[in-house]
Amino acid sequence: MSKKGKTEHEHDQETDPRDVSDSESADFVPDANKEATDAAEVEAMHRELKDLKQKLQDQQLRGLAELDNVRKRAEREVANSTRYGAERLLRDLLAVCDSLELGQQAATAPEATVASIAEGLSLTHRQLMGLLESNGVVVVDPVGEAFDPDFHEAVSVAPTDQVAANHVLTVMQKGYRLHDRVLRPARVVVAQATATTPRS
Repeated sequence: MSKKGKTEHEHDQETDPRDVSDSESADFVPDANKEATDAAEVEAMHRELKDLKQKLQDQQLRGLAELDNVRKRAEREVANSTRYGAERLLRDLLAVCDSLELGQQAATAPEATVASIAEGLSLTHRQLMGLLESNGVVVVDPVGEAFDPDFHEAVSVAPTDQVAANHVLTVMQKGYRLHDRVLRPARVVVAQATATTPRS
């Protein structure tokens, strides 16, 4: 091969600098686009996280405010219940007060008799007991029943054959229960077995 032919052949094998530049540029552009896309995605995620954080903070503040409102409402309800819880009972008791006042006026009338006064007292007492019963109050009047320290208070003991030993002989003062809770135990005399006289 001649020198001239060799030179032309080498020249054919040489690469055009423009071709190299275009190739490298083609390889570089996708990488630049990828980095830009990644940066945009990171920025978008950062904004989403920031928004989520703000929403959670807002929800937390709203939850705390609601909890505080519930606490204050409960405190008001407890205070009102303590202060006005007996309102209905007391309003009903006013009717009993009215009956007592009428009874007092009737007792001072010239035509009043012991029988009429006693009848008025009996009616007022029934009215009061009906009111207590409607509010869950039960009278404890345990004559003849077995002594129960949960509901009875022994004032004394007495030997007797009228009732069995350790049973209530006499009720000195009636007791009262509110449903299953003792308001006041009944004060009672408890029967004691009489001593048997030995045979001679």
